[in-house]
Amino acid sequence: MSLVSRSHMPRIARGLAIAGGVAACAFASVRGVRAAMGPAMLRVCADPNNLPFSDSLQRGFENKIASLVARDLGDSLQYRWWPQRRGFVRNTLKAKDCDVVIGVPQGYEMVSSTAPYYQSTYVFVTRAGRGAPIESFDDPRLAHMKIGVHMMGDDYANSPAAVALMRRRLGGNIVGYMIYGDYSKESPPSRLIDAVARGDVDVAVVWGPLAGYYASKSSVPLAMRPVTPAIDTPFLPFVFAISMGVRRGDSTRKAMLDSEIVHRRPQIDSILASYDVPLAGGRR
Repeated sequence: MSLVSRSHMPRIARGLAIAGGVAACAFASVRGVRAAMGPAMLRVCADPNNLPFSDSLQRGFENKIASLVARDLGDSLQYRWWPQRRGFVRNTLKAKDCDVVIGVPQGYEMVSSTAPYYQSTYVFVTRAGRGAPIESFDDPRLAHMKIGVHMMGDDYANSPAAVALMRRRLGGNIVGYMIYGDYSKESPPSRLIDAVARGDVDVAVVWGPLAGYYASKSSVPLAMRPVTPAIDTPFLPFVFAISMGVRRGDSTRKAMLDSEIVHRRPQIDSILASYDVPLAGGRR
């Protein structure tokens, strides 16, 4: 048992029961509002080639979550496909070609974000069985390793992993892989995981959902460890809460999605687990 004493358990149980009742009432209320609005579409903005998140065949975990939400709301599901890079929100959500982005960092300034539905972390990826896995940017072995990171431009300035490494005078060890890559091939960002498996780099620093999915499919056993420190100094976070995003001012849709996140938490967690998404904050 935790620090909460046994004497507090009846009070906690009553609180949970009340919270559950409130959530159920809120969910029923939102469904009632949605039903009164009549048949509609859940229009999702998504990348057609970005597994494990989404693709045009709807094989990603964000596709599965979108389908779950659409079924609950009685909506048909429609996608506006656009590569998730610079201009994605402007050309999709802000253009009103779609109404929700299933995965955005909580507080992302270009959208109104819901409550988060998962929290994940960057991870170190190494080949298994080759010594203790790397767990920290301060591990002295990194000085003798080729370190793969994702690049978003022609320099490393916008890669948090590269920034953390350069602060430690490890810039010369960095091997950059374009996160956008060759868009004619499936999920261009997965090339970084392939590089670890082939031995082109000794270790990679990768966003957890991408790493978990492709590491689980690798024919070469790979090891993953959460990046530490989770927040590098002075303030460079490697753990992020992920929400859904709607247009600013779209409060009704945001409320419906917030209710869905509460009501469908077990199903959402199950979807994430099936894609080997590493969760931070005391969860899987």
